[in-house]
Amino acid sequence: MIKISDIKGINKLVTDSVSGVTDIVSTMHKTIDNTPGLCGATTSGPIGKISDIVYNSIHSVNNLVRDCIDTILSELEPIIDNEKNFPERDAVLSALNGVLGDYLVKHNNPLAIPMTVQQYKQPPLNLETLSEKLDIPDYTGKLLVVVHGLCMNYQQWLFNGHNHADALARDFGYTPLYLNYNTGLHISINGRSFSNLLELLIPNLDIKDFVIFTHSMGGLVTRSAYHYGIQTGCSWPKYLNKQFFLGTPHHGAPLEKGGNWINLILERFPHAAPFARLAKIRSSGITDLRYGTILDEDWISKDRFDHLPDERHPVPLPEKVQSYAIAGTLASDQGNMTDKIIGDGLVPTDSALGKHSTSELCLQFPEDSQWIAYGLNHWDLLYHETIYEKIYQWCSSNGRPYTRSRA
Repeated sequence: MIKISDIKGINKLVTDSVSGVTDIVSTMHKTIDNTPGLCGATTSGPIGKISDIVYNSIHSVNNLVRDCIDTILSELEPIIDNEKNFPERDAVLSALNGVLGDYLVKHNNPLAIPMTVQQYKQPPLNLETLSEKLDIPDYTGKLLVVVHGLCMNYQQWLFNGHNHADALARDFGYTPLYLNYNTGLHISINGRSFSNLLELLIPNLDIKDFVIFTHSMGGLVTRSAYHYGIQTGCSWPKYLNKQFFLGTPHHGAPLEKGGNWINLILERFPHAAPFARLAKIRSSGITDLRYGTILDEDWISKDRFDHLPDERHPVPLPEKVQSYAIAGTLASDQGNMTDKIIGDGLVPTDSALGKHSTSELCLQFPEDSQWIAYGLNHWDLLYHETIYEKIYQWCSSNGRPYTRSRA
């Protein structure tokens, strides 16, 4: 079900898009006007002035339409809005936030997703008003915090009746809590927010065991959170025992690097340069995936669309936390070049396993704490039973194998 707040957000997004496209067309028009003709003369003049009037009129009408629709929706909101969420709606909002999340926040768009933590299909925990111990149903003292990846949400851990977190709860007694967040923000911004959230959460729980379980970008957010947790003197990092990374692009993903090259090519041609703005319609979270950027200092004071080398500061794995990495690959056997180039379709195996040609950036996962899943893509890592078999083996104190009869 679509909420009134969703429609207001979409209205703002559409009118912003009209404004943006108008600017692109206007810029292209001026570029053409100012391009010398065969005799060296430009075509700018009265036509250019008339076009300016037309484009300014479009902006004025667009703003008026936006304001009128917002006024009408504000009147209707108390009558027909519904607080209930639906998986389809949440999936669309999550994808939108992944692509445009930083833009939504910058423009105070109600479609922007706030960072929350919750049990599966339960209301988010209210961490800001805590005055006593948290009341979490069926809490066992063994906390599992689950962190999704780009353009996703916590509900997408479940597929065909299987959820890795539910399986860990069943087999090892963990209580899962799911992080939900705007994946379009810079990873370091989400990392700081995640650290602050954990610092509110952990002191209000009796902790016997604490594990963070991640997929894709969620692993980068977790590494960033740990870094800032230590840097700011938080207490929660000392409780963390294990962290799992499924398909995390520790050293970036080729698709974002490809997007950066598209920007570079378009900007080199005058008539195509206005369209480079379209290629830049991707969030800070996405551009952070070029190299796996997780620190503020690696993006502040830089144009994230510039074609820059990898100049990240090293962020090693924590020494006192057991860290595990799983990489997927579309290849069916070892030694296939698909591992190195494509990996799971989004993340190369070396990136997922933290391997890098520069020793300072190499994450040094222990050999028995890293694993390659052959014949599986990036999304299979979320659901496939062979992935859980390996996780089960790592979590078992005696390394006993997983048996399918447990499912």
